[in-house]
Amino acid sequence: MTDLPLNSTVFVFVHGAWHSSAQWASTRRALVGLGAASVAVDLPGHGSDAPLPTGYLLPGQPGLLTEKSQLATLTMDACAETVLNTLRQVRHYRNVVLVAHSAGGGPASLAAERTPELVDRIVYLSAFVPGGRPRFSDYLDSPENATALGQDLPLGDQDALGAVRINPLSPDPVYVEALRQTHYHDTPRDRFDRWRSLLTTDLPLAVAASPVVVTTARWGRIPRTFLRCADDRALPPALQDLMIAEADQAAPGHPFTVRTLPGSHTPFAARPRELAEALAL
Repeated sequence: MTDLPLNSTVFVFVHGAWHSSAQWASTRRALVGLGAASVAVDLPGHGSDAPLPTGYLLPGQPGLLTEKSQLATLTMDACAETVLNTLRQVRHYRNVVLVAHSAGGGPASLAAERTPELVDRIVYLSAFVPGGRPRFSDYLDSPENATALGQDLPLGDQDALGAVRINPLSPDPVYVEALRQTHYHDTPRDRFDRWRSLLTTDLPLAVAASPVVVTTARWGRIPRTFLRCADDRALPPALQDLMIAEADQAAPGHPFTVRTLPGSHTPFAARPRELAEALAL
């Protein structure tokens, strides 16, 4: 991904929906072994300090389906600004690679559009690319997404909640298995429960529904890579390919370098070493 030595490179990781900086830990350790530095961002409303519905950790989880999210007023601008703050801190590296996963593609793209001089390459790991359509939800409604699993994971009325809410600690084994099959089907079962316990409940609705407008003169001038996940059940390969094609049509000056990884939507859980090696190419 770079002609420069890895010891002059820093990777800035932006997580996807319901995840956090913690999920990148194994990949970051593997990158250290390859000689590269990295930092992982916690988007607002995610991570260890994420606000949870008040009944989430109580018996019976009272109010989970109806309690308005504390993240309902969070904006895409605020998410992008969090990414920008980190990019500003690492600009002393000769090579800054911004890596976005899934829904994190929105905030990462907006940050890159606003200050392209802070990013030397942007990598989309089975992530939303706004080059062709400005809203993540525009792609989720497309025919290429028809085979995606997880349609029944969101709870309640998203507009009323102000968030796309899931229940990682659900006592319902059918729901838990649907979560596993959607995101973690190739993660060993004895590790899956630990992974789901780290997830948060609420994705701010703004991240899925707010438009991200990018231009060829700014975002489009940044070299970009797409890491496809070949057995992705949350964001099917057909949808990944659609986003790649539409972005290349919109910004042909730097078409995607495309590489394919085996497995699920979450290679940082199932095969972090392979992910790190793909990033370091």
